[in-house]
Amino acid sequence: MTALIAKGVSLPAMAARSVRMVSMLAEKCKELPQKAIATKHLFHAGTYARTITIARNTMLTGALIKRATVVILSGDVIVYLGDESIRLQGYNVLPASAGRKQAYLALADTTITMLFATNAKTVEEAEQEFTDEYDSLLSHSCENEVVITGE
Repeated sequence: MTALIAKGVSLPAMAARSVRMVSMLAEKCKELPQKAIATKHLFHAGTYARTITIARNTMLTGALIKRATVVILSGDVIVYLGDESIRLQGYNVLPASAGRKQAYLALADTTITMLFATNAKTVEEAEQEFTDEYDSLLSHSCENEVVITGE
């Protein structure tokens, strides 16, 4: 099913035990071969957007997000929400709460964009605004494309 907004679906804040589970999964994943995932950054109209594409059959664990954002998913992916995992297919625009640490399993190539309003002027400022785990972000070890429009 393809929907602009998946009815009733959101990325909620997660309980501490669920965050710990994703952190433990992230540690286990470090033992596996790693794929480079480029990050595209856009600053425009007081908004910061970061976009990645996860290749089919790739698992990705994210940083603990400390602010509410909008997440746009396009593809076919299983997302761990804490008490459950859901499969999202097609194009989905989701409200995403602060206090979440997602795990994703891409069943097909999947593009994920996270965006939020900000006064940040650099990638580093924006990353520090949305997570305290900014040193572990893929954007620190993989290719980046940065666009700042000045508008």
